[in-house]
Amino acid sequence: MEKRVVFKNRFLPYLLVAPQIIITLVFFIWPASQALYQSVLRQDAFGLSTRFVGLNNFIDIFTDPAYLHSIKVTVIFSFSVAALSMSTALLLAVMADRVIRAGTAYKTLIIWPYAVAPVVSGVLWFFLFSPTVGVVPMFLKSLGYEWNHTLIGRQALILVIIAAAWREISYNFLFFLAGLQAIPRSLIEAAAIDGASPGKRFWTIVFPLLSPTAFFLIVVNIVYAFFDTFGVIHAITGGGPNQATNILVYKVYRDGFLHLDLGGSAAQSVILMIIVISLTVVQFRYIERKVHY
Repeated sequence: MEKRVVFKNRFLPYLLVAPQIIITLVFFIWPASQALYQSVLRQDAFGLSTRFVGLNNFIDIFTDPAYLHSIKVTVIFSFSVAALSMSTALLLAVMADRVIRAGTAYKTLIIWPYAVAPVVSGVLWFFLFSPTVGVVPMFLKSLGYEWNHTLIGRQALILVIIAAAWREISYNFLFFLAGLQAIPRSLIEAAAIDGASPGKRFWTIVFPLLSPTAFFLIVVNIVYAFFDTFGVIHAITGGGPNQATNILVYKVYRDGFLHLDLGGSAAQSVILMIIVISLTVVQFRYIERKVHY
């Protein structure tokens, strides 16, 4: 007979969910509503006058070449971070799943980078690749390759992609390792008995069973690259050189806090929110069809 939990106090369920509801209202719903409100207004730099401009802020954004360039940079940056962090994490998870001796220490060392704050991660990579005192540029110079991400935009974009992906590898590693350990060993052993090679066992058995985990991580990594990489960009390049790393979330900050274009910045944040929601819907609508639960 099925047992059901019944709350005798009719207010207790509402009291238990109240903290989460308050946090959602204060930190999500309220800022989003303010962004929508500010996006149809135009305010002077001193905040003395505000006027309603309708959709003019959005029209100005989509006719601005700098914003269109920022969209292109964000797409390249986001998908590169997701692909690099997930592929590296999957490789490490497969290796960790096979480790017998010192396996706990090995897994702990891989997880540690996730505890590093994004801005601290950015500073670490900034000093590693510093054109004047960095170890990596000195090594590359000995090989005949000149590295200076403060002047060359392509190098700056590569650096922030590596720095952002490095921190997310640990997060992806945890989920991939948990997914690998949940796969029944009997399936892999049966395939091995049938003569399947390790590579074939991975792609025909292991990877399809990991598809729910991989799908979840795709969504999380795209959202991370769009929003959570502000500290990395700010610490390493500041959006430069020549807007080469000026992704959408950083452009919102620069236009709003540095250029004091509050209406334009709010409109950009609304567009960024719509882009991320659309990407998530597309992923759940089309990519999820290839996921085997």
